Amino acid sequence: MARLRLNSNYRIFLGNDFIHDYYTLLSYVQCRWMTSSKRVQDRSKSKRVHDLEIATEKHKVISKIQYLFEVLKGEPENIIPLRNLDQHRKQINLPKPNKISDFLRKSPKLFELYKDVRGVVWCGMTEKAEELVKEEEEIIEKHGEKAVEYVTRMLMMAVDKRLPLDKIAHFRRDLGLPMDFRKQWVHNYPENFRVVQPFKPYDEGEYLELVSWNSSWAITELEKTVLGLKEEQIDNEHVPELLKLAFPLKFPSSYKKVYRYGGKIEHFQKREYLSPYADARGLKAGSLEFDKRAVAVMHELLSFTIEKRLVTDYLTHFRREFVMPQKLMRLLLKHFGIFYVSERGKRFSVFLNEAYDGSELIEKHPLVVWKEKILSLVGYRGKKKKIESFEDHSDMEDKTLLGSDSEDDHVQLELGRDETMHSLESASATDGSEMEIEEVCRAYND
Repeated sequence: MARLRLNSNYRIFLGNDFIHDYYTLLSYVQCRWMTSSKRVQDRSKSKRVHDLEIATEKHKVISKIQYLFEVLKGEPENIIPLRNLDQHRKQINLPKPNKISDFLRKSPKLFELYKDVRGVVWCGMTEKAEELVKEEEEIIEKHGEKAVEYVTRMLMMAVDKRLPLDKIAHFRRDLGLPMDFRKQWVHNYPENFRVVQPFKPYDEGEYLELVSWNSSWAITELEKTVLGLKEEQIDNEHVPELLKLAFPLKFPSSYKKVYRYGGKIEHFQKREYLSPYADARGLKAGSLEFDKRAVAVMHELLSFTIEKRLVTDYLTHFRREFVMPQKLMRLLLKHFGIFYVSERGKRFSVFLNEAYDGSELIEKHPLVVWKEKILSLVGYRGKKKKIESFEDHSDMEDKTLLGSDSEDDHVQLELGRDETMHSLESASATDGSEMEIEEVCRAYND
């Protein structure tokens, strides 16, 4: 980082530039930050994988729907006044002047809008959406033991064997954890971990702390794959130590320079490194062994997630706890045969290349299949319904019983699924990408 100092004229010397006042300094810092960010994008531009960009778009759409589901589930009657959803614009990335009602009406198979006698518009879930929400809860409960294992293994990898609860909460959906993760779930497995406040009263923050070490879990997913180990074959007395395993590599088909780096790649693959579950306090930051262990840690964390992808911010939050380098993004981009970084949207996402075949996961967790069901119901073909009042809704039910299919019950507006999906993403596609949303839609239908 450049050094700052004030001279007799109160000018700030920053590198080779003189900054005369606060506002000029602020503009300078913003410019340098933007320049740095652009360099990150340029480094990976030639290595872009179109299929994984499609997977990123899918995630952006489903994350909006999931968030709204969770908001509605938190309401007593699973309904909420439409105006109250305005406070959630940031979470669903829907800036003004886009209307939340228009966003919801894009998916009439999932959301319903009604007016009460006072003219207040309410939002709720359709019966199909409620069935899907219940199905999700059942899947999470059924696979709860695996989620417990992954959270415990994260604690086993942590240098202090504990992690801030706030940071783990970022992984909630990625690990398939329930909504009550912080209030109830973390207290259901006292044999694995417990909630503590080790720095009270200086820090009121809550931490999840490992209670007991499980040797059979101290073996990485890569070891299981390379060595062909099954759960019953893992030694209960296993001790994590130095490893010498090669990571699976998958380069973009458009990248033609792999041969130039063949020697470096081979050298990296043959290099020994410390297991993510071994104590890494003695490793020297910046050393070759340090960097390869960091790659192994990121590989392990991504292997835990249901979609084998994470927002890069979530990984950087754990740099100290997992003993990883400060410039984590540089490491991810450097090893683009192992990881793929997508820059679409406000946050970057990192994928585990080996887990994907095109834009599809090779092995799909039941929650991934569930998400695909949600995506199949996003958007509509045909005519968009107006917002019904409760009285209109009662009349509509009567007409349905009589077999009526009146054109007067609909707004005469024809929109295809492609245009609908484009509207869903128009508020969030701020990265200037030229990818056509219709290609994402075709991927949904495949």
